[in-house]
Amino acid sequence: MKLHKVTATAAVTLVLSLTAVGCGSSGDTEMSSSSGKKITIGIKFDQPGIGLKTPDGKYTGFDVDVATYVAKQLGHSAGDIEWKEAKSADRESLLQRGDVDFIAASYSITPERAKKVDFAGPYLLAHQDVLIREDDNSIKKPSDLNNKKLCSVTGSTSAQNVKDRIAPKAQLQEYGGYSECLTGLENGVIDALTTDNSILAGYAAQPEFKGKFKLGGFKMSNENYGIGVQKGSDLKPKINKALEEMVKDGSWAAAVKKNFGPANFKSGPAPKIGVVVS
Repeated sequence: MKLHKVTATAAVTLVLSLTAVGCGSSGDTEMSSSSGKKITIGIKFDQPGIGLKTPDGKYTGFDVDVATYVAKQLGHSAGDIEWKEAKSADRESLLQRGDVDFIAASYSITPERAKKVDFAGPYLLAHQDVLIREDDNSIKKPSDLNNKKLCSVTGSTSAQNVKDRIAPKAQLQEYGGYSECLTGLENGVIDALTTDNSILAGYAAQPEFKGKFKLGGFKMSNENYGIGVQKGSDLKPKINKALEEMVKDGSWAAAVKKNFGPANFKSGPAPKIGVVVS
């Protein structure tokens, strides 16, 4: 975990704050919302249902709920958390530089990534799937994607994987972001959007898309979501213990239902810690 230098000014401020609290000042409320032990956590800022920074500055999604629970088990209240955007391409460098304490950002555990960082978990087993229009009954199995317009985002390998391994006649459509794919799907310009089912479910669960889309229910790959930490960090066993407790007390299942339920997402049981499904 990162260490922060305490300046003389900060020390004086802390003493004055504690004195004020001891005198029963209005600082009681502020102190109750934060233990004063800051922790920096990397999440996605642009994935509804997974990790999203809303226009009013709040943070929502399954990864946010998991990270908040883990932080609490580590001794940090919600007020102690500093959220930092962890874009896919930046995750390893954020950990290696010590810019974050841990990352929960639809972060699939892979052998290549495990050479650079350590992973706690997994805490969710996702699968590559497709999102289609609710009234589309022409795509019932992966091979039905042949001759269909299939969308994914620039830099993603999801659509290419489908074309290479499953539906060679799929017509790939590459857009700049998932929101553009969703607009194309809604307007009939494309027939399906592909990426992890958890990400698709997060979008489909948003109020503005209610009743418009559905998941295909295909399991075209296994994506084991883990919490990334620095190589050799003593946080890994502590986070694993926190994840086990989250499953045990029902908080994990509640977070799945809250964030993915409206999309009829079939998560299956929580993964066993330390077991990566290939």
